[in-house]
Amino acid sequence: MKKISLSALMISTALLATSDVTTLSEVFSEAQVSGNVKYYYIQTDKDKSYSNQANTSAYANSIGGQLGIKTAQFYGLSAGATFMTTNPFLISNNPAKVDTSIIAKDNGARGGDATKGFSVLGEAYIAYAYEGLDVSYGRRVVKTPLMHAKEVRMLPSTFNGFYSSYKLNSSSKFGFDYITEFKQRTSDEFVNIIKHALGDNTIAVTGSDGGAMYMANYNYKSGDYKLNAYDCYAQDFINSVYVDGGVKLPLSEVKLALDAQYINQKSIGNADTNLAKVGSLTAGKKISVNAMALKISTAYKGAKFTIAYSKVLKSDSKHDSLVLPWDGTPLFTNMITSNDLFQSIYGGALKADSVYIGGSQGLKFAYSQKYDSLGLKGFSSTLAFLNTSNSRFVKDQRDYNLVLGYKYAKHFSLALKGIWVQNNTGAATDGTISQLKLLSQYRVIANYKF
Repeated sequence: MKKISLSALMISTALLATSDVTTLSEVFSEAQVSGNVKYYYIQTDKDKSYSNQANTSAYANSIGGQLGIKTAQFYGLSAGATFMTTNPFLISNNPAKVDTSIIAKDNGARGGDATKGFSVLGEAYIAYAYEGLDVSYGRRVVKTPLMHAKEVRMLPSTFNGFYSSYKLNSSSKFGFDYITEFKQRTSDEFVNIIKHALGDNTIAVTGSDGGAMYMANYNYKSGDYKLNAYDCYAQDFINSVYVDGGVKLPLSEVKLALDAQYINQKSIGNADTNLAKVGSLTAGKKISVNAMALKISTAYKGAKFTIAYSKVLKSDSKHDSLVLPWDGTPLFTNMITSNDLFQSIYGGALKADSVYIGGSQGLKFAYSQKYDSLGLKGFSSTLAFLNTSNSRFVKDQRDYNLVLGYKYAKHFSLALKGIWVQNNTGAATDGTISQLKLLSQYRVIANYKF
């Protein structure tokens, strides 16, 4: 509550910096209010026959959403806040049968009740803008390849820190962020960003009980060309470099896009020393990751086709799986399965799954279609398939995704999602591989924006 009160005080201070009541009234009268109301149903079934365990089935219903306000600027100053809430209903009395990924799974990982809903002031910040400069401080949604909001369940993940960017011209922008806390999307608590990644092993890995993230980035987009580069330095833990670039090739009525990406990660400081010790969390292996991917996509009228390939290089003497504890899912081959949640749960940083495991090669095919031209305005569908091969796997993982969608104007959307994963694969912190025979998941998402 102290942190929420402090954030509220920051906003009030920015607003009260106006010179008179009339100005204060204008700041509020020109404020932007937005939000959404969301209903979510999810069911996850697991066939555990590979390990001779009993099959499991879990489900949940929840309703919630967000309500946000952003004030008008006063001499470049503004403030914003977003209230977020998730409220489960019609769930099982048996916690083992509740799919907590739309409720409070992260709270549960820290000893709380994963089946209990919550409300939180997910954003609370003050900001200043002048010409090409933008600066803000507080709780904010962040969307980058390695740190992201990932609003694919009920609520987004958010971060607490200092953010800055400078737009050099219409094509180029530089940025620098200093981030201290992370609130996972299934939690109402902001936790130190390093401690959230490593959990109870933070001191054993980094030598301290916390730390900060420093992120520098450069973004370029001009005409048919783009380039994005990020360097994320997590104190005494890991340094991550991400680069992607792309070009669009207009061919008559067909639009063709070519994209490439590269990711490098290495343990740094105390983590580099401690993880190399016999008996460490990673079985004596330092973090050393190299990953790359290519993507070709083409669009014609309402149809879009995508082919993507990714490769995470293998190194048996290193912890070679991608480390993505802050809801980043950067590879072009990412699918809408378990890939986009569980590594960001408290203490889960050094786990990995499917295409993110060292040695994995992913080949993805996707086809999306809008049906407006057939008289079915607002309707769409997406079919996607991913094959992940790895010499460490007993069997290739195969992901099948089907999404049926409907949008009405800019306000209402409905999505029906079916997910089937054969040989769903995970890697433990020490690199041990495990597979499920089949993971099936079904989602119904109704969302109204205002």
